[in-house]
Amino acid sequence: MIQLAALSRIDVFVFAGIGVAVLIALVALLVTLNFGALWLQAYMSSADVSFLSLIGMGFRQVKPSMIVAAKIMGTQAGLDTDRKLGMSTARLEAHFLAGGDVMLVLRAIIAAHRAGIDLDFDRAAAIDLAGRDVLDAVRTSVSPKVIDCPATNTRGRSAISAIAMDGVELRIRARVTVRTNIDQLIGGATEETIIARVGQGIITAIGSAQSHMDVMEMPDRISRRVLDSGLDANTAYEIVSIDIADIDVGENIGARLQSDQAEADTRVARARAEARRAEAVADAQEMKARVAASRAALVLAEAEVPAAIAVAFRMGSLHTQLRPHLPKGRGRNPKPPLSSSDPRRPDRPQPEQPVGKPRGGE
Repeated sequence: MIQLAALSRIDVFVFAGIGVAVLIALVALLVTLNFGALWLQAYMSSADVSFLSLIGMGFRQVKPSMIVAAKIMGTQAGLDTDRKLGMSTARLEAHFLAGGDVMLVLRAIIAAHRAGIDLDFDRAAAIDLAGRDVLDAVRTSVSPKVIDCPATNTRGRSAISAIAMDGVELRIRARVTVRTNIDQLIGGATEETIIARVGQGIITAIGSAQSHMDVMEMPDRISRRVLDSGLDANTAYEIVSIDIADIDVGENIGARLQSDQAEADTRVARARAEARRAEAVADAQEMKARVAASRAALVLAEAEVPAAIAVAFRMGSLHTQLRPHLPKGRGRNPKPPLSSSDPRRPDRPQPEQPVGKPRGGE
């Protein structure tokens, strides 16, 4: 009985071991079926991807196929894929888990490496996580792009309007060639800032010109002056060139402003003249009122004269005297009486007249 019990125990352990071995074999088979092809692909491509890292990717919800493809691309492109210092599998997984685009970053790094641009994985991953298109930035750095100034999608504006010192308006369309500045890509200003600064520089340059003909004759002077202003400071782009695409002569703003000023001065003068006329009319009416008041006062005074004469008669301070009747005409402008010393009086002796010599020598 003891031997049978021992044999039964041995059989249980044997069957348990066989079951565990079968389970392990099944798990290994499933793992091999899931990751074996990827590991074999990485191994044959000289990509440093371990089998355990592939299993860990499955548990961390990372796409193993994408990581393996990225490692193969980096290895075949000649990038540093060292586990400690290079573009390791762990760093690729970390960038994927952080929400980045691993394949886009790898393409950008490969393009920069082929073009001789210094761009490592850390900087490319930071640019990608910052929300910028790192691949487009590298392509723009390799092949500069052209920006229209003003932008073609700007509503109501097809050209930059600037006025020279002679008052003539010029409408200019410019084309700005830029390339990406990788060092300023994070935190640098975008295309809108470049367009605004170039427009400001063109307006300033034209505004300082003595005549619009100077700009028409040498438009490259404007572009050189704007280019030398350092408009690409603190931006994500480096300005390569500024080209004046088209120049149109607009209105004579200076003449129109002078005409408007003359009209305004005329209206002001008319208003002042109208004010003076109104004041003159008011003064005339005031004078008429004063004349009427004076006449009324005169009438009142004349009405008091008879009463005053009557009072004077009653008080005896006023007497009347009869005058003799003078012939007609004598009463008007009578001659004053001659004084006693006047030689013209008839009772005064007249001086003797000298006797003159007779004519003809008598």
